[in-house]
Amino acid sequence: MSFFKDLFGRAASQNDLHALYGAVVAEARKPHWYREGAVPDTLDGRFDMVAAVLSFVLLRMETLDAAADSARLAEIFVDDMDGQLRQIGIGDLIVGKHIGRMMSALGGRLGAYRGALAGETRLEEALDRNLYRGEAPGPVAVEHVAKELRHLATGLDGLSLADLRAARLGAAA
Repeated sequence: MSFFKDLFGRAASQNDLHALYGAVVAEARKPHWYREGAVPDTLDGRFDMVAAVLSFVLLRMETLDAAADSARLAEIFVDDMDGQLRQIGIGDLIVGKHIGRMMSALGGRLGAYRGALAGETRLEEALDRNLYRGEAPGPVAVEHVAKELRHLATGLDGLSLADLRAARLGAAA
């Protein structure tokens, strides 16, 4: 019986995490990041914004000791990126290399944002390197993104794993 419970429990969790990933992408696609935050509205810019929001969610999952869910959420990200690459015409032979670079980039962002949230570095510095790729716009735009990501982090801090699985990205009501 536990086999079926594990199997169906895992499937339900995966579905919940698909909804959470959808919420991450929806947050990353909000126009204010690109208007007020001057994140480039390009393939790279959109990837960087999704990676930023996803990083903050994964960091919250880390504090909740939810390694299995965190790994599944990262797998959903990889599947999405794989599909996106194929949709723009990247062939089978090179998709793996691109995915490897994307996962490496996500890992770097996790470290940078973890350090910034811990006060080891300034979030604005991490954004300059990881979101703007060394070409940050004016300080007003960077401060907008930093303020909004801090707001996101604060909202995530108030959430349980059940809240995240319910695709909530703000403080629970």
